[in-house]
Amino acid sequence: MPVINSVSAFHEDLKEWRQHIHKNPEIGLEEYKTSAYIQARLDDMGVEYHTGFANTGVIGVIKNGTSDRSIGLRADIDALPMPEENEDLPYKSETDGMMHACGHDGHTAILLGTAKYLSETKNFDGTVYLYFQPGEEGFAGAQKMMDDGAFEKFKPDAMYGLHNYPNLPVGQVQCMAGALTSNADM
Repeated sequence: MPVINSVSAFHEDLKEWRQHIHKNPEIGLEEYKTSAYIQARLDDMGVEYHTGFANTGVIGVIKNGTSDRSIGLRADIDALPMPEENEDLPYKSETDGMMHACGHDGHTAILLGTAKYLSETKNFDGTVYLYFQPGEEGFAGAQKMMDDGAFEKFKPDAMYGLHNYPNLPVGQVQCMAGALTSNADM
């Protein structure tokens, strides 16, 4: 699968963001350092953002052109309450009893990368809302963001979320209308 050259140009940024977040995991609705890190990266990019959603949630806003159409893109930012057993990682969790075992560090880095790409290229017409959602792992963070007015102030025409799916072959994406990977399954 070809990689867009402008995205591959900031591969090291994506790697640094993911590894920093992985190294500094925080549990749901208490992602204060993670939220501050996201805000600092959005500041670096000149991306407008808003806070006050579910304690630590952040919503970025990127506008371009004249269209009144909009989309929302969502990534979760919380870690799991479990110790990391990867001994040889240079970016191993430094927080006892917590780790990013579900890929949220990658999700956050992907959404930051999307913000960087869109803010630099302006390769769209309309508004993109970037929802950095806390508390996905058992804390009802999405509902709390909605309760705090996330969709009253920012009303996307369509909403997209992502979740890594290691079983898919590299270069493939799975999607469908409606909910997908939005449940806990034993």
